[in-house]
Amino acid sequence: MRVDGREIPVTGSLLQPLIRRTSDIIRVVLAALWVGVVVAASVITRPEWLALERSVSNIVGFLNPDQSNLVYLVYGMAILALPFAILIELIIGRQWKLLAGYAVSGLVAGLLLSITGTGLSTPQWHLQVPDRLDTFLSQFLDDPRWIAMLAAVLTVSSPWLPTRPRRWLWFLLLAFAPIHLVVSAVVPARAMFGLAVGWLVGAVIVLVVGTPALEVPLDAAVRLLAKRGHTVTAFTVVHPAGRGPLVLAAAVDGPERELMVEMFGKNQRSFGALRQLWRWITFRASETAALHGSMHRAVEHRALMAIAVGELGLAAQTTVAVTALDRGWTLYAHTVPRGTPIAELPGDVLTGVWKSLDTLHRAQVSHGDLRPSEIRINDGTTLFSGFAVAEYGASPAQLQSDVAQLLVSTTAIFGKEPAVRAAINTLGEQTVLTAASRLTKSAMPSGIRKAIPDWSDVLSSARDEVRAQTGHEKIQAEQITRFSRNQIIQLVLLLALVYVAYPFISAVPTFFTQLKTANWWWALLGLAVSGLTYLGAAAALWACASGLVSYRNLVIMQVANTFAATTTPARVGGLALSVRFLQKGGLGAVRATAAVALQQAVQIITHLSLLVVFSIAAGTSADLSHFVPDATVLYLAAGVGVGIIGTFMFVPKLRHWLNNSVRPQLQEVLGELAQLARDPKRFLIIILGCAAITLGQAGALWASVEAFGSGTTFITVTIVTMIGGTLASAAPTPGGVGAVEAALIGGLGAFGLPASIAVPSVLLYRVLTCWLPVFCGWPTMRWLAKKNMI
Repeated sequence: MRVDGREIPVTGSLLQPLIRRTSDIIRVVLAALWVGVVVAASVITRPEWLALERSVSNIVGFLNPDQSNLVYLVYGMAILALPFAILIELIIGRQWKLLAGYAVSGLVAGLLLSITGTGLSTPQWHLQVPDRLDTFLSQFLDDPRWIAMLAAVLTVSSPWLPTRPRRWLWFLLLAFAPIHLVVSAVVPARAMFGLAVGWLVGAVIVLVVGTPALEVPLDAAVRLLAKRGHTVTAFTVVHPAGRGPLVLAAAVDGPERELMVEMFGKNQRSFGALRQLWRWITFRASETAALHGSMHRAVEHRALMAIAVGELGLAAQTTVAVTALDRGWTLYAHTVPRGTPIAELPGDVLTGVWKSLDTLHRAQVSHGDLRPSEIRINDGTTLFSGFAVAEYGASPAQLQSDVAQLLVSTTAIFGKEPAVRAAINTLGEQTVLTAASRLTKSAMPSGIRKAIPDWSDVLSSARDEVRAQTGHEKIQAEQITRFSRNQIIQLVLLLALVYVAYPFISAVPTFFTQLKTANWWWALLGLAVSGLTYLGAAAALWACASGLVSYRNLVIMQVANTFAATTTPARVGGLALSVRFLQKGGLGAVRATAAVALQQAVQIITHLSLLVVFSIAAGTSADLSHFVPDATVLYLAAGVGVGIIGTFMFVPKLRHWLNNSVRPQLQEVLGELAQLARDPKRFLIIILGCAAITLGQAGALWASVEAFGSGTTFITVTIVTMIGGTLASAAPTPGGVGAVEAALIGGLGAFGLPASIAVPSVLLYRVLTCWLPVFCGWPTMRWLAKKNMI
C-alpha cells in the first residue's frame, strides 16, 4: 500500500468472508421476505388489495384524463431513461468492474420473470413508435421484466453511486405505485412482483460481488495516526474482519513502537446492532447495558471506558485515537496491552487479581468480559484490557456477573480451591455466594466460553467449590434471561397441546351426540382399567431403578408423564421426564437413562410376545391384511433405513456420537438385562408391569366398545390395540393424535366392527386414556416441579 509517497507493507488478508457480511446478508433476507409478502398478497388477498387500491385511488385521483396522460408520459420517459442514467454514472465514476455485475443482474432478473410453464417467453416490446406515445411507454411500465431489471441494476449499483443520485433514482423507481393509483386506479401485481424479484437478484449479486464498504480505508488511518505523532511503517493483520473488528498491529515511529488498530465497518455495525437487539429481547433489563445508537458511539464508549479505568491505574492499554473514516468505517487505536497474561503466571497472583477487581467495583465500573487474555500482571499490579462491554455506573447484576466470570477464569487456570478461597478472602463470603448464582451458561459471555476449554465442567466445579467452602447445600441459579428454560418448555407444551387437541375439539359436537347412547357403567370400567397402566408403568420403572425411588411418587409421575408424552412427538417428552425424575430421586444421569431404556426395551419385548400369543389365540380366520403396509412403503422404509445406516457409518461426527453416547447406554441396558436373568423376582415385576400397560390399554378399548353395543371379543380388541398402536407410534404428530384414531378405527373395521360403533368407541377410548390424563397431568407436572421432583 502506497500512502503519500511511502510504501507501507500490509501482511495478511483484509477481505471479509461472505458469511460475515452482515449488512449484505440482512439485505438478502429482507428481499426474500418481501418476495414472500408480494406473492402472498397477490395470491391470497388480491381481491382485498384491489378494493383498497380503488378506494385510495378515489381519494387521490383528482386529475382529469388529459392530465393523467401527461403525468404518465413524463414518468414513462423518466423510467425509460433510468438504466441509462445508472450506466452513465458508472462510466463517469470509472466503475469498470461493476459493469459486469450491472449486466448480469439485469439479465438474470429478466430471465427469471420470463420463465413460464411452457418455457421462456420473450418480451412483446414493439420499438416502432406508434401513434400514441403512452401506448409505447406502457409496454415497458406494465412489463414486470422491465421493473425487475431496473430494480436489480439499481440494487447492484447503489452502493457505488453518490448519495443524492442514489436517492433520486430509488424514488423514481418506487414512484410507479402512486403514479398508477393516480392514473389507472390499480397497481399491477406483476409489476410489484418484478420489483421484489429484481431487488432479491440484486441483493444476492451484491452479497457475492461486495460493496465499497469492504474496502478498508487504511490510507486514511495512516494519515490520522501521523497527525497524532505516530508514523506507521507496516501493518500486520492480527484478526481478520468477521464476528469482531478488523484488528491490525501497526509498527510505528513515535512514542510507541507498536499500536493496535481496530477497524469497525458497516458489517460490524449491523452485527453489533443485531446482537444488542437479541440481548435486549432475551435478557432482563438489569442484565443489559443501554443500546448504542451507532457503531461510532459504541466504539467511543469503549475508548472512554479505557480512559476511565486508566484513571484508576488498572488499564493495560491507553487510547490513542477514535474517529470515523470513509465508507462507514470507524477507527479505534490504542497501545499494546502491557503486562503478562495471568495464564502464564503462578497462583500467588490470585489475591492481587481479586483486589484489583474489588477496586474496579468500588468505582462502580464493571468489565463484562473477564476472559483470561484480558487480565494481565505488570510489575505486581493487575491490569485489565478489552472494555468492549464495560460499563460505568454498573448495576449490582453486572458487578455480580464480573465476579462469576473471574471465578470461572481463575478456576480454569489455578484450580477451583485456590481460586474460590482467594475470592472469599478478598470479597467476603456473602458476595461470592451471591455471585455464584450466576455460574450458569446464560450468564457467561461467549468470549469466556470460547477461551476456556471444557468451560461447562469448570463452571460446575467452581459452583461446587463455592458451595463446599461456604457450607451451603444448594446455590439457586439466578434467572438471567427474560424467560427461564422451564417457562419456555411449558409454553411449547401448551402450544403443542392446543395443536394436537384441535382435531378432537372439532369432532366434539358429533361425539357428544353419540354419547347419549353409551352405557356409562362400561365407560367407568374402562376408566378404572386404564388406571392399571399407571400402576404397571410405575412398578416396571421402580424395578428397573432397583427400588431406589418412591413407588408412590412414581405413580404420580406417570400422570404427569401422560401430559409430557402426549404433547411431544414419539413420546420423547415422557421419556425425558422419567429420566429427570429418577435423577432428582438420587440416581446418576447414566443410571437414570439406563433404567428408562431398560423399561422401554422390556416393554417392546413384552408387547411383541403378547402380540404373538393373542394372534395365535385369535386363530387364522381374522383378516390382518389391513395392518400390512403396501410393498412400496416397505421398500421405501428399507431404503430409508439403509440410508440412515450408511450416513452413520460414513459421517465421522455421527459415528463418534454412536461410539461415545449410544454405545455406553446400550451396553448398560444389555448389562441390566443380564442381571435381570439372575434376579427372577425383579424380572417378574418388570414383565408384569409392562404387560399391565398393554393389557390395560386393550381393556380400556374393549370397555369402550362394550359401552356402544359390543360386537367383538377382548382378544380381537387386544390385537387391534397392539398392532394399531405400534403402527401409529411412528407418526410425527404429538401423542400420535390422528394416527392412533385412524389405526384403531381401521383395525376394528378390519375385524368386522361397523363404523357406527368403531368411531365413537375409539373416541371414548382416547378420552379415557389420553385427554382426561392430559388435563390432570399439567397441574401434576407443575406440582412435581414445585416439589423439586423434576
